Amino acid sequence: MRQILLTAALAIMIASCGNQNQQTEEKKTQAPLGDNTTTTNENPSYDPNRGEGKFTTVDLGDGLNKTMADAGNAIQGVKCASCHKLTDERLVGPGWKGVTERRTPAWIMNFITNPDPMIDKDPEVQAQLEICLVRMPNQGLTDDEARNILEFMRQNDGVK
Repeated sequence: MRQILLTAALAIMIASCGNQNQQTEEKKTQAPLGDNTTTTNENPSYDPNRGEGKFTTVDLGDGLNKTMADAGNAIQGVKCASCHKLTDERLVGPGWKGVTERRTPAWIMNFITNPDPMIDKDPEVQAQLEICLVRMPNQGLTDDEARNILEFMRQNDGVK
């Protein structure tokens, strides 16, 4: 009886191992998450001027909104300053000086609120990633918080 139980247990273990190997093989053939990266050449629907996300335009109003810029400064002090300097000098991530001159407001808002798809699709962001070696984490910012940070970035770039 004991030998029958050992044989049955061994058969179950072998069957389980075979099933696990099959699952491993299936996983190898499936594309891993985030591996569907595309560039502007491969994905003509990606707009490098606005990025990837829900913002297509951003109303900046007339001149700088000081209240929003102050709120953005407070947010960046907590969520952004450990990785980004306000100059053009790189810390962990690139410096912020001139970003509003290089990027559209919609692009900035899309990147702030959901960086992962843009890191996967934007060739310029991918080039920055090769330099910085750290992906920008999604900070879970609200649209209003991101808009305040954008206004602070505008102030940092000299908008009055």
